[in-house]
Amino acid sequence: MGCGVTNYNLDFGDLTVHIAVQGQGLPECQKIRGEEKAMIEVTNVDHLGIRVTNETGSIAFYEQLGFKVERRADGDTVTILRNSHGIELNLVYNGVDLTGGKNILMDVPEKHTGYTHMALNVGSISKALYALREQNIAISQGPVSFGRSDTASVFIRDPDRNVIELRGNIAPGEQIEGLERYDPDA
Repeated sequence: MGCGVTNYNLDFGDLTVHIAVQGQGLPECQKIRGEEKAMIEVTNVDHLGIRVTNETGSIAFYEQLGFKVERRADGDTVTILRNSHGIELNLVYNGVDLTGGKNILMDVPEKHTGYTHMALNVGSISKALYALREQNIAISQGPVSFGRSDTASVFIRDPDRNVIELRGNIAPGEQIEGLERYDPDA
């Protein structure tokens, strides 16, 4: 089976007929390292799974970001949260802190592999900054602009030091106090 094509060989003794059928419902193709390969069509992020050490503290934190408990998984250590825009977080509350409160991906000199952070879009970076201050949520980095002048990001940590980037638009003419431009060479 080729990319988007089903191949058939019909054997009639002394005669073999090769048929290639362009099929509906077969995956589209893309070139990967010079070869045609079937493509997996990813359409959306379904949910984010976050391992935590304390279910109650983590729920309280994520509620400040607008998430609410939807349900607890039957027979598993997972609490499912969802916000009003349908973003789903699965808090896996079986984590053990073996690093003394450090995030192994972000807080140690060695660069381990793994997901370093999740980035969530917010309607307004100014409103997000105001809400973070009102709720006494510490900002670990930012506000910072990464090349585009119309967006800014702030970084926060959940109780287990998982990194969350909140990225939002800057309205035309709006001044964001303390906004820095990211310079990868600095």
